[in-house]
Amino acid sequence: MSEPQISSDVAVVTPRDLDAMKLPDGHPPLSVVSFGLTDAGKVRATNQDQFLIAVLLKALQVQQTSLPQAKVQYGAERGFLCIVADGMGGHAGGEQASALAIDSVETFILGTFKWFAQFKGPEQDQVLADFQSALGQANARVLAEAAERPELRGMGTTLTLAYSLNDVLFVAHVGDSRCYLGRHGILYRLTRDHTLVEDMVRRGALAAEEAAQHRWRHVITNAVGGDSADLKVEVHRVHLEVGDRVLLCSDGLTEMLPDEEINQVLHSEAEAEQACRRLVRRANEAGGRDNITVIVADFR
Repeated sequence: MSEPQISSDVAVVTPRDLDAMKLPDGHPPLSVVSFGLTDAGKVRATNQDQFLIAVLLKALQVQQTSLPQAKVQYGAERGFLCIVADGMGGHAGGEQASALAIDSVETFILGTFKWFAQFKGPEQDQVLADFQSALGQANARVLAEAAERPELRGMGTTLTLAYSLNDVLFVAHVGDSRCYLGRHGILYRLTRDHTLVEDMVRRGALAAEEAAQHRWRHVITNAVGGDSADLKVEVHRVHLEVGDRVLLCSDGLTEMLPDEEINQVLHSEAEAEQACRRLVRRANEAGGRDNITVIVADFR
């Protein structure tokens, strides 16, 4: 991503800049309060977006004991996972692709991801590599399903994933859904859009102010599934602070509302649920031309 460019209360930064802002050792663990919402919008007959919010727990299930204790006991650590996927490829294909991709990530989390073991020092890099593998497996699954069912050929999906444990946020991203971080009144965009227009802007072939209305702005160059087996997963790691608010959303929100308005809503609504509902409502009031999905997570 580009160097920091701050306009009003919105900033575009490298996640590395934010990664340097870490809490001191010995701070209390952060808790998460979150809410997600998806809406078909005002134009589309169906909703091809999917989302997931999940908590990862250490659990001990007691089969038999002579002690008076609970049958299930939980460890203190909590991992937090949220995903937004925006399907593409026609009615059936889009819905199927986004659902398959999230289901594939869930399978990876349950069967492969050692979330409570790989977290200190260099092992944080392994977490990012694991999520790259998870999205790679999702890509293979969507492509395999499309190959078996001709009516689904070409189906694909964006997928933006955020995972946190304690004060570290990991982001894995493909497509043009987005992940933002709200901190101290500033909205930081952590992901870039994998679109033809954004590629043109980065190469200097198109001015940034022309991109918002360009006719090719919806052409995705990197997706889970789609017409190509190639997949490049964008990953980031950011240290969290008390009071941070993370937003994941599909482009049904960002096509309708500028970042400045999104930031105003995020910093004027105290609760995650109310922020979600207001963002979806405002996107519909602005036209609601696409499905709208929003997840807001507060770190306290």
